[in-house]
Amino acid sequence: MPPTDATAHAATTATDTGADTSPGTAESSAAEGTDSEDTLDLRLPDELLALFAAEAETGEARSRAPMAAPAFVAAPAFAAVPPFVARADDDLLDHVADWGPAVTPAGVFQLVPVHVDRDLPLIDRWMNDPAVAEFWELAGPRAVTESHLQAQLSGDGRSIPCLGVLEGTPMSYWEIYRADLDPLARHFPLRPHDTGIHLLIGEVADRGRKLGSTLLRAVADLALNKRPACARVIAEPDLRNTPSVAAFLSAGFRFSAEVDLPAKRAALMIRDRSLRNLL
Repeated sequence: MPPTDATAHAATTATDTGADTSPGTAESSAAEGTDSEDTLDLRLPDELLALFAAEAETGEARSRAPMAAPAFVAAPAFAAVPPFVARADDDLLDHVADWGPAVTPAGVFQLVPVHVDRDLPLIDRWMNDPAVAEFWELAGPRAVTESHLQAQLSGDGRSIPCLGVLEGTPMSYWEIYRADLDPLARHFPLRPHDTGIHLLIGEVADRGRKLGSTLLRAVADLALNKRPACARVIAEPDLRNTPSVAAFLSAGFRFSAEVDLPAKRAALMIRDRSLRNLL
């Protein structure tokens, strides 16, 4: 089940078979036996403290007026990367729109932040694919997917929905989020600036080609390269989704723990900056 607070997600769901990792909120504790190095930093991140303060100061104003939607610049095609107007608060993720392309064995890949008017029909079609819907649970009327996207786009920038564009063609959907500001942090010891990812491979023709592993490694490395304060990239595929877990292992992630979430028992996967050249 997707998180009720769509600005705070936790994991990935699309693999080479359809869905590499789906979002899910965390309500129960992580299983015992967590790696000893995954120690809890008891100090709340500065960004989280700032968010609490901002919400307290502006609570009355928000009750009188709805949050304004962010400004985006539409682009008609993906032959060139569409322009994107970043929000001032997008620095929670060091401006995903500016991360740039990555050269992979499958071709040039880039994350392009979602523009709802342009991208909703495509993403909605993917969400209604049975192989994807099994894990993301966003199938149904287009308004279901639209609400999921708008909740992130009208939020504080802690989760950025993106299309994955490979050689100029959109073929996957991603959510890049601050794992340490996510409900998952209540149930597993996360560190300041841990970056989370969700993923689905949209087109059936792109599944079964090991693209999941290739792109997961590329995006994890982009996050580590573009976010100097980030020491780890986090994901939480459903344990039942064995192809997804295998894709993460092939992409240089390590299995850290099993975590009980409301809609699934998840495999917590971590790609460490310190181990990225070894795995």
